[in-house]
Amino acid sequence: MKSRNMAVISCLSAVCVCAGMRCVALVLKVVLSLLGSEMIVAQLWCPEVCSCAAGVVDCSKRGLTTASLPSSFPPHTTALQLNDNHLTALPHGLLDSLPALRRAALHGNPWSCDCGILYLRGWLLKQSNPASIQNASCSSPAHLRGRLLVFLSEQELLDSCRYWLCNLALASQISLFIFITVQVLLLASVILFLRRFELLSREARHAAAEDDATQNNECVMLKDRSL
Repeated sequence: MKSRNMAVISCLSAVCVCAGMRCVALVLKVVLSLLGSEMIVAQLWCPEVCSCAAGVVDCSKRGLTTASLPSSFPPHTTALQLNDNHLTALPHGLLDSLPALRRAALHGNPWSCDCGILYLRGWLLKQSNPASIQNASCSSPAHLRGRLLVFLSEQELLDSCRYWLCNLALASQISLFIFITVQVLLLASVILFLRRFELLSREARHAAAEDDATQNNECVMLKDRSL
């Protein structure tokens, strides 16, 4: 009886071990499939100009400008490397669709600290990672060059916008003045040409009239001699 019970217990233990191994294998299979699907999704979302791996999107040293910057990144991005490009600003809302983003490398870009940089400044102010906050500095305008973007006041950026608008208005006025000057010179040239043409026409008509008179006089003189 004892030996039979021991055999039953051994069988049950073996079944439990087998079931446990099957459960572990099943869990591992599910985990691997989920990881594989996440990797596939990440690769599908990864921009062509960047490389993506384990939540890190590397777009550094790609010669990117604000115009050529990808419009979206994988939703599970935890680190975004945009350093050493030619970025002057980030499009509004670009980073809002990345809730898992914890670090952004922004150094090595010629950030233009005017009203176009307000979005990036607002995003940086919400971050708790010092590395993200302290690696974005202004390249222009000249009076803000070298200043950390996050430490600029909104008024300073708005003043830079006003300076930019004033410069644009001044450039527009200068362009308009040059355009009007060119038009005046062209009009004056046309008027001088027409007057010159009219004078030459008068001289030509006068010369033709003199030639006709001379020919008529010669004809009269020939007739008189013949008589």
